[in-house]
Amino acid sequence: MSNAALAQNAQQITLTLPDGATRTYASGTTGLQVAESIAKSLAKAAVAIKLDGQLCDLSLPITKDARIAIIKRENDEALELIRHDCAHVMAEAVQALFPGTQVTIGPCIENGFYYDFARNEPFTPDDFAKIEAKMKEIVAKGEAFTREVWDREKAIETFKAKGENYKVELIQDLPETEEIKIYKQGDWFDLCRGPHMPTTAHVGTAFKIMKVAGAYWRGDSNRAMLTRLYATAWRTEKELQDYLTQIEEAEKRDHRKLGREMDLFHIQDEAQGSVFWHPKGYSIWLALEAYLRRRLKEGGYVEVKTPQLIDNKLWVASGHWGKYRENMFVVPDEVPSTEDDKPVLSGKARLMALKPMNCPAHVQIFNQGLKSYRDLPIRMAEFGCCHRNEAHGALHGLMRVRQMTQDDAHIFCREDQIESEAVAFCNFLSNIYRDVGFTDVRVRLALRPDARAGSDDVWDKAENGLRLALKAANIEYTEAPGDGAFYGPKLEFHLRDAIGRSWQLGTLQLDFVLPERLDANYIGEDGNKHRPVMLHRAAFGSMERFIGVMIEHYAGKLPLWMAPTQCVIATITSEADGYAREVYEQLKDAGLRVELDTRNEKINYKVREHSVGKVPVMYVVGAREATDKTVAIRRLGSQDQTVMPLTDAVAELVSNCKAPF
Repeated sequence: MSNAALAQNAQQITLTLPDGATRTYASGTTGLQVAESIAKSLAKAAVAIKLDGQLCDLSLPITKDARIAIIKRENDEALELIRHDCAHVMAEAVQALFPGTQVTIGPCIENGFYYDFARNEPFTPDDFAKIEAKMKEIVAKGEAFTREVWDREKAIETFKAKGENYKVELIQDLPETEEIKIYKQGDWFDLCRGPHMPTTAHVGTAFKIMKVAGAYWRGDSNRAMLTRLYATAWRTEKELQDYLTQIEEAEKRDHRKLGREMDLFHIQDEAQGSVFWHPKGYSIWLALEAYLRRRLKEGGYVEVKTPQLIDNKLWVASGHWGKYRENMFVVPDEVPSTEDDKPVLSGKARLMALKPMNCPAHVQIFNQGLKSYRDLPIRMAEFGCCHRNEAHGALHGLMRVRQMTQDDAHIFCREDQIESEAVAFCNFLSNIYRDVGFTDVRVRLALRPDARAGSDDVWDKAENGLRLALKAANIEYTEAPGDGAFYGPKLEFHLRDAIGRSWQLGTLQLDFVLPERLDANYIGEDGNKHRPVMLHRAAFGSMERFIGVMIEHYAGKLPLWMAPTQCVIATITSEADGYAREVYEQLKDAGLRVELDTRNEKINYKVREHSVGKVPVMYVVGAREATDKTVAIRRLGSQDQTVMPLTDAVAELVSNCKAPF
């Protein structure tokens, strides 16, 4: 052993276990050795370690004091490793089956991973089974993942010799100071930062290739078109089957499909990313907006309306111009020419931009007139129409749009009011989500990103302020380093829907920066000017996306109070047309959203058609019902039919259609 190695081993490091216990080891001890020192069974089950929150290889030598956790395959943290390793296994399988194929990049994504390949002939779904079979062969071999650090020139020459030109480009673009890490699995190897599990056997066989798509190299439409294989991977076959079942159910619930069937909205090429709301779809919007307005009034909010087109000097002052300029729709401020009366851009004219968010405009309202400490908090709400220049390929029905209406609000308060206002908003949000049918809500505290405005002291104060509020509200949460907004940390509220998918909807962002940048102030008790704290908050997020989530959560069978058509009165025979209209008028006068169906069609046809439209209640009337002044009630999803006196039926339906608040 060299003198340097002996010196390193002579050094001691202290590792802190998850339960707070500490152990001392020689510097250079690996994660596997730590696991063995705790229990042989733990070492056998271990697939990786977490050092100070960072996933690392079991074989990594540990050379400094750290917090350590041993990761087993059944742990949630192992999912990312399984998918990462599975991507390597898929790349090896593809190159074994299709010689000459170049591998490029293969990152993990939500629920799986993808890998981009350069090949003259694109893959098709017919290739999936063959690739999966080869992947299972590689898994069965159980080859060890081994990490090596190569000399940069050696790595470039090696990949050049293999014809891997994309890997050569990736290596050449890495900073000179970055190590060139290579991971091998048997004879196959790839450029990779890692980490990986011990062997390919740890990947398991709970994986499936889902689809094939085209993708430009590095997302640049001027570069080569590659073939992208998307796949999913899980810890167990049960998890895989549960996911595939969820995907199948999600396809049935797709809001775009249901939106057509229910005649709610459409989107067309002439206005990409903007929604054409049909009467039935807009009635859902209005029901939700009216409900939220009642909640806002109860919560002490005032409602405002601000311009959509604003001079860019405000966006420069707020910092958004530098951060979001590429996502903003910009309009030149044109002036008429004196020569031919045609609009031209004056040399002194400024640029205007459609607002991508409401917050700087709300500060402008706050800045009008003096504010006293006694005036705070001011809770300012707006259903604000915003525009963001999303990429065409990213647009997705109601879920990803270019024109959106945010249920936005900003709370201007003193520092001593942060905790009480944050707790009040958390309670406000809890009531709203309960009312609309979500009971599984999880909270993440998103912390400072690398690119941010404001000093570390300001960020410390803001992050601790939200932690204290969560503690006061008795809310469990997880932390997400690096995911905060550029001007402040935020709480993210993630809702789990009926089929187990997670949607991030509500947010609460704590901001000391924007009031400073836009010179907002109030007169304190001491008679001096002070900066208010700004809490950015939303409950639904955007009206468009929230309605999309609601449609999918309920599979179109919306609660009665928000259903676009709450009841259809359908006739069995034309003899009942007059009575049907009488029923229709009573329900309409009671404030319900109703339709009358007196078409010359069989009743079974009408029932089927309105069931596809997800009408929750049908009143079926014929000659007998007209004589007896009754209605036969059919409810969506039930084969049963209940006959009830009209007066009682109307009273019951009116009661059932009341909004929860």
